[in-house]
Amino acid sequence: MTFTVPAINCAHCVDAISGEVGQITGVREVVVDVDAKLVTVRGDGLDDAVLRAAIDEAGYDAEPA
Repeated sequence: MTFTVPAINCAHCVDAISGEVGQITGVREVVVDVDAKLVTVRGDGLDDAVLRAAIDEAGYDAEPA
């Protein structure tokens, strides 16, 4: 699943998002692309709402890409 996260702009953003999303059951990989402002999550049984809530918990708004 891929999300657009316009506020991504630094290593802190990457760490915050990766940390929150990486804790979700089923997540195998979190790729945060600062330049493209995208977060890509790979895993099994992923739920869009749960992933977006984790990104929100990290302090960022996310929209489906």
